[in-house]
Amino acid sequence: MLQQVNGHSSVSDAQGGESFREDLQEFLSGEAPLHQLDDLTKVNPVTLETVLRCLQARYMADTFYTNAGCTLVALNPFKPVPQLYSPELMREYHAAPQPQKLKPHIFTVGEQTYRNVKSLIEPVNQSIIVSGESGAGKTWTSRCLMKFYAVVAASPTSWDSHKIAERIEQRILNSNPVMEAFGNACTLRNNNSSRFGKFIQLQLNSAQQMTGAAVQTYLLEKTRVACQASSERNFHIFYQMCKGASADERLQWHLPKGAAFSWLPNSERTLEEDCFEVTREAMLHLGIETPTQNNVFKVLAGLLHLGNIRFADSEDEAQPCQLMDDAKCEGSVRTSALLLLLPEDPLLETLRIRTIRAGRQQQVFRKPCSRAECDTRRDCLAKLVYSRLFDWLVSVINSSICADPSSWSTFIGLLDVYGFESFPHNSLEQLCINYANEKLQQHFVAHYLRAQQEEYTVEGLEWSFVNYQDNQTCLDLIEGSPLSICSLINEECRLNRPSSAAQLQTRIESALAGRPCLGHNKLSREPSFIVVHYAGPVRYHTAGLVEKNKDPIPPELTRLLQQSQDPVLKVLFPTDPEEKSQEEQGQSRAPVLTVVSKFKASLEQLLQVLHRTTPHYIRCIKPNGQGQAQTFLREEVLSQLEACGLVETIHISAAGFPIRVSHQNFVERYELLRRLRPRTSPGPCSLSLDEGRSEWSPHTEEAALQPLLQDILRTLPALTQAAAIPGDPAEAMPAPVYCGRTKVFMTDSMLELLERGRAQVLEQCARCIQGGWRRHQHRKQERQRRAAVLIQAAVRSWLSRKHIQRLHTAAMVIQRAWQRWRIRMACLASKELDGVEEKHLSQAPHSPSSFPLPQAQTRLLGAIIRLWPLGLVLANAAVGVRGFQRKLVVWACLQLPVGSPSTYTIQTAQQEQAGVMSIRALPQGSIRFHCRKSPLRYADICPEPSPYSVTGFNQILLERHRLSHP
Repeated sequence: MLQQVNGHSSVSDAQGGESFREDLQEFLSGEAPLHQLDDLTKVNPVTLETVLRCLQARYMADTFYTNAGCTLVALNPFKPVPQLYSPELMREYHAAPQPQKLKPHIFTVGEQTYRNVKSLIEPVNQSIIVSGESGAGKTWTSRCLMKFYAVVAASPTSWDSHKIAERIEQRILNSNPVMEAFGNACTLRNNNSSRFGKFIQLQLNSAQQMTGAAVQTYLLEKTRVACQASSERNFHIFYQMCKGASADERLQWHLPKGAAFSWLPNSERTLEEDCFEVTREAMLHLGIETPTQNNVFKVLAGLLHLGNIRFADSEDEAQPCQLMDDAKCEGSVRTSALLLLLPEDPLLETLRIRTIRAGRQQQVFRKPCSRAECDTRRDCLAKLVYSRLFDWLVSVINSSICADPSSWSTFIGLLDVYGFESFPHNSLEQLCINYANEKLQQHFVAHYLRAQQEEYTVEGLEWSFVNYQDNQTCLDLIEGSPLSICSLINEECRLNRPSSAAQLQTRIESALAGRPCLGHNKLSREPSFIVVHYAGPVRYHTAGLVEKNKDPIPPELTRLLQQSQDPVLKVLFPTDPEEKSQEEQGQSRAPVLTVVSKFKASLEQLLQVLHRTTPHYIRCIKPNGQGQAQTFLREEVLSQLEACGLVETIHISAAGFPIRVSHQNFVERYELLRRLRPRTSPGPCSLSLDEGRSEWSPHTEEAALQPLLQDILRTLPALTQAAAIPGDPAEAMPAPVYCGRTKVFMTDSMLELLERGRAQVLEQCARCIQGGWRRHQHRKQERQRRAAVLIQAAVRSWLSRKHIQRLHTAAMVIQRAWQRWRIRMACLASKELDGVEEKHLSQAPHSPSSFPLPQAQTRLLGAIIRLWPLGLVLANAAVGVRGFQRKLVVWACLQLPVGSPSTYTIQTAQQEQAGVMSIRALPQGSIRFHCRKSPLRYADICPEPSPYSVTGFNQILLERHRLSHP
C-alpha cells in the first residue's frame, strides 16, 4: 500500500519505503514517540505490527502498563521495581481527582472499580478479569490489587478495620502458594501453568470497607494426577514432598531418596516452584496445623505408591487380574494401603473386581475386571482423592476469610483464569479451557464494542455499527443446540454401549458437517477433529474423550475410601446414610452429570455474575519464556496477544474505523490536497490556499478548523474517480470517512486514498522545485564557467608577463656582463698595443732554487704557477713585472725543468722574433689546441710533478702568420 501511495512501486527502494512508513507512522501517532503512547487505540493504524512496536518500545523504556481501550496490558518486567508498587504511589492514585489521566497502572483499574462501587447510589458490583499465561504476572497483579484494596478500603478511623483487611489480604495471599502447589504444574509452554481457574470475591460493606472474601475454583485438571504428557510433570506438590521432606518425614511417608514413581515423571528437573517450606508455611497461616499437614502429605504419598501398582492380563476371564511383579507390586499395594489407612485386601479387590447391581431386587454380581479396567479404576481412585482434597483446601481457605453474608453488600471480583491452550495432544481439558476462553472472549468483545459505540456517540457519528467477525459460530459449534460437540459427547456417555474414538470422530464430522469452525485433518492417523477458535485452530484427539467426560466413580471405590481411618479421608469421604439408603432402594439411576455439563453450568454461573457487574480487563503478557529482564521476543508476545483475545479486539477495531486522526493533525497533513481542486470563485464554504494558511495556526479553534476540513473533504470525489478502475462503478464510490467533533474517522482504504493524493501533490511540487533547481543550477554553472575562463585568461597573461620579465631581466644581466667584459678586453687590448717597450734581458735568470726568494715572492710564485694562463698574459704585458721578474713569471708559467737558466732562451714580442706577438692582439684567425698539441716548445713538458700543476684545456689566441718554432 505504501508503494502504491508513492506511485513508484517498481523503482522505489527499501530505504525510501522505510522512510515513508516512518513518516506516515509519525503522523498517525500524533508525532509522538511510540513509548509515549499510553493507549494502543492511539496507534494508527491499529495493526499487529504497530501494536508490537509500541509495546516493545514501552517495555524497553521500563514502562510496563499500556491501555488498550477498556483493557490494560501488563508486561512482566522480570525484575524488582519497588517504586512501581509503593504505598505512596497507591495513595497518589487514590487521591487523584482523575486517575485515568495519570500513567496507566493496575492502580488505575483498582481505583476506578472502587470509585464505581463507592460513588453510585445503587452500587453496581465490579469485576476485574486478569488473564494470561502462567508466569505472565497474574498472581502478582492480583496480589498488588489486594494490597491496594487493603489500603483504600480500610477505615481511616478504625484500626480494627484496617487489621481485618490486612488479615484477609494476608490469608488470600497465603492461599496463592497453596493453590499453586496443588493446582499448578509444568507444561510444555510454562513451568508454572495453572491447571484450574479461580474467582476471588472481595466483599465490601455499606461503608465500602473490605470485610471478607471468597474463592471459587473452576475445572481442576485432575487427570494430570495419573496421566502426564511427554516432557510435562505432575502437580508441584508431589515434587515438593519428594525433594523437601526431612529424613523422618521420608521414613514416615515411605519416600526414600532415589525412589522411582511412575506418576512422577521428569523428577530430575528442579524448578523455582519446588519450594516445600513456602507451601507448608502458607498452609500453617491458613489454619492447617502441622498434624493435619502430615496427614495430607501421607495421603499424597499413598497416591504415589498407588501409581506403581501394575496389572497383568488374566488367562481366565473368570479370574481377576494378577499383579505384574508380585514382590514390587505387592509392596506398593501394602504401602499404599498403609498410608491411606485402608485394608489391603479390600483395596486390591476393589481395584480388580467390579460390583454390579441388577434387577428390581438389586442383586449383586461380582465381575473380574480386565487389565485396562483395573488401570482405569486405579486412576479413578487417585483422581477422586486428589480432587476432593483440592476442594477441601479451597473450603478451608474460604472458611478462614469469608465474612457473614449480612456484613457485606457489594463486592469486587478478581477472575484469574487459564489462558488459551494448544498442545500437540489436546483432550477434554483443553476443550473445556478453550471453551471458557471463547465465552470470556465473547463477553469481552461485547463490552469492547459497547465502549467503541460510546466513543462514536460522543464524537457525534450517526451510523450503524459495522459487522465484525464474531465468535458466536464457534460457540454454537461447541455448545449449541440441538447438535454440538458437547451434546454429541454427552450423548455418547449416555448410550449403553462402548464408544470408540473413530466412531466419535465420524459422528461429529457427519452431524456437524458444514459448520464454518469445524475443520478436518485427513492426514492424521489418530481420530481427531479441529475447532477453529478465535485464537487459532486446535486439534482435539477423540481417544479417551468420552471416558474423561463420564468421569465414572464406582460406588465401591467411594465405600472403600469411607472405610479409611485417616482423619483427612474421613473428612473427604464422610458416611452419608441417605446416600446408602438410596442405593439400597435403587434410586441411584438418576443421570449423572458429565464433566462437560458441570463445567458448562459453572461457566454459565460465572458469566451471569460477570454480566451483573461492570467488567474491567487486565491482560498479562510475558515478554519472553526465559524470565529475563529487558528481553522482548515478538513471536512469543504475539502468540499471547492472540491467546488473550487482544488481536481479535484489534481486528474488530479494524472492521470499524481503525484510523482516528485529530482535526489539527488532519489539516496539517492534508491541507495541500486543496491544490487538486479546480479554481473557482470563492464561496462561503471554499477558501483559497493562502487564506487557509493565513488562518491556520497550532492554536486554531475547532470552529476555524471546520471550513478547512470541509474544503479538504471536497477533494475526495476527485481522488476517488482518479483512483477508480475504468468500467468499475464500485471503485468510483467515495470511501467511508466521518468527521467527528474532535477526530476524523476513516478506514485503511480512505487513508490510502488520501496518501495517494498527497503523494500526487507532493510529486507536482517536487517537479516544480526540481525544474527551478535545475534552471538555477544551469545558470550557476554558466556563470561559473565564464568566471573560470576569465580567471584562466588573467592567470595565463600574468604568468606570461612574469616569464617575459624574467627573460628580459636575465638578458639585461647577460648583456651588461658581456658589454663590461668587451669594454674591459678592449681596454686591455688598447693598453697592450700602446707601444710600450720592454728592456731585453740578455741574461737568463738563474734557477729559482739557486736564488733565495723572500716569502712574499714565494707565495707569488705559487699563485702564478696555479694560474699559469694569467701569468702568461702578465709576462707579455706591456706593463707589470719587469726584467727578472718577468722572466721568472714566464719560467714558472711554462713550468720549465729546474736547471741552469742559461740553457733556456725566452723571447718577447719586442724582439721582433717569430712567436707570440701579443696575446691580446686580434689575430687573423683563431687556433684551438690542447696541451699535447700546443705549438709552444715547452707547453707539454712537465719533468717533475708540482703541487701547482693545472690540468684542463688552454685556449690561446695566436697570430697565424708569425707562428714559428725557434
